[in-house]
Amino acid sequence: MTTYTIGFVGLGNMGAPMAANLAAAGYTVLGFDVAGTTAKGVTSVATAEAACEGADFVITMLPNGTILRRVADQLIPAMKTGATLVDCSTVDVQSARDVDAQATAAGAGFVDAPVSGGIGGAAGGTLTFMAGGSDTAFASALPLFDIMGQKAVHCGGAGAGQAAKICNNMILGATMLATCEAFGLADKLGLDRQKMFDVVSTSSGYSWSMNAYCPAPGVGPQSPADNGYAPGFAAELMLKDLGLSQQAAEAVDADTPMGALALALYQQFVEHEDGKGQDFSAMLPRFAARGRQAP
Repeated sequence: MTTYTIGFVGLGNMGAPMAANLAAAGYTVLGFDVAGTTAKGVTSVATAEAACEGADFVITMLPNGTILRRVADQLIPAMKTGATLVDCSTVDVQSARDVDAQATAAGAGFVDAPVSGGIGGAAGGTLTFMAGGSDTAFASALPLFDIMGQKAVHCGGAGAGQAAKICNNMILGATMLATCEAFGLADKLGLDRQKMFDVVSTSSGYSWSMNAYCPAPGVGPQSPADNGYAPGFAAELMLKDLGLSQQAAEAVDADTPMGALALALYQQFVEHEDGKGQDFSAMLPRFAARGRQAP
């Protein structure tokens, strides 16, 4: 195995286990987080720039595009020529493209590589990476993706990874809402939830939201619903991704009415109800408790 030095900026719930997996695989990992968090096997450094020192790769896991741009302004001048910046945040497409141009101008590579799989996937090294960037940059980062995840798909040029992520999560948000609505309707019709699952999970209503992440407690595989809806993927993160999908849709004049409605429902849930801090599947008890709303 080629031994790399890796800088990792953003050691939160996702970044910390990802960095720890790289360290456990034998890489030298220099980590920095503004909150002072650390990760197992990772050498903590005092600044983001210090994480770039001698690094062949710098990985970022950050909250949004504004922060990515600000951090990129710090990191890219500190990176050695030929190093590659791998951003695993979920941000807007334009931010990814702008940071790619900035890195290229400085003689560095760039890959936008948002992830799917949540905290469990980060800890278990089973994430899926949706990557955008040049063929060369993607190929160079692939050994790292193989450690942190189970699959990496090169989706195209810069920004393509972010495009794939927001399209995927727009589908996820809409299908979870439909699944929760259906369970709420089944309850009121007197249909047992287990029977509902047994039919839909092997019928045309099959979806990841139903089959792998069922929002009904005690039904289907273990999911956050069985843990009081403690988040595997928080409702506020779904709200963020749906917002990004609608921002992108507006920019390219795409008609996405289901995505827009999903955004409105999660915005109501997170900002005006009790959704913040709950899993995005906690829409089920919300719907189950409500009667039919006026159009």
